[in-house]
Amino acid sequence: MIDKPRLTIICPVCNEESTVSIFFERIKPVMAALSEKYEPALVFTNNASTDGTVSAILKIRESHPNVFLITISKNVGYQNSLECGLRTAKGDVFVFIDVDLEDPPEMILDFVKYYEEGYDIVYGDRRDRSEPTLIKWGRKLFYRVLKVVADDDVILDMAEFSLMASHVRDAVVKDHTSFPFIRASIGRVGFKRKGLPYKRHKRVGGQSHFRFLGMAHFAIAGILSSSTLFLRLPIYTLPVWLLAVTACAVARVYIDSRWLDVIILLLVCSYFGSAISFIAIYVGRTYKNSLGRPNFVIDHKHSILQE
Repeated sequence: MIDKPRLTIICPVCNEESTVSIFFERIKPVMAALSEKYEPALVFTNNASTDGTVSAILKIRESHPNVFLITISKNVGYQNSLECGLRTAKGDVFVFIDVDLEDPPEMILDFVKYYEEGYDIVYGDRRDRSEPTLIKWGRKLFYRVLKVVADDDVILDMAEFSLMASHVRDAVVKDHTSFPFIRASIGRVGFKRKGLPYKRHKRVGGQSHFRFLGMAHFAIAGILSSSTLFLRLPIYTLPVWLLAVTACAVARVYIDSRWLDVIILLLVCSYFGSAISFIAIYVGRTYKNSLGRPNFVIDHKHSILQE
């Protein structure tokens, strides 16, 4: 008898006690449908939850042995939690989905359909979501700016809600960076991919862990990890700076004005200041990457891993 391929669904959780059981009731019929052709497994990556999330997961596992738990020793953030799942979980096909039900579990069946048609990556193409208009358009602007400045391909409006074949997973986890950005890594590795449009819904419970400052930090770090444009920018703008300084210096010869001295000084200082700042940021990022420290540590005492 030929073994069925393993399809592993990775669900990052952090203080999701109120949503885990609701999520499982929604995804249970999906896993039942998948079991006709696959061996589905549900792997929760617990990002050091401090509420009853783990208890809720263990209660589900009592009657569903294909439910597993990876507990991280401390809160390492959402992207690191995803990386932990990719590096630790086992399977032939992998799916990411959050437990807040903003992404419909039923779409996984559509993901699998296109995977069976030959696509290596199938992902949710977020066309709309239930959030303030300003934040919504801010997200859209960020990803379009990122696409323009990124060194590699960026998939617009892609959600982490996605499916990838094992060879895509293997390519993605070859990245060793102190700031993993899974969406950018998926765009970088290529392969045949398909986006399925959908609208994100409201959370079924609990509180969102994303805050404005957190999103701003994520946006800046995401750009820096995906693009070297700002490292090259001082060279690109050097002719403009030289022309401006030269024009002011020539004007100073003919015009006796201390304001021109101030302008020349500001032009020179701002150029070297911005250049040094960009270099320092990238050197700092390179230094952190060179340390080779893991982005997560698994708490094996409180984990139930796949064999």
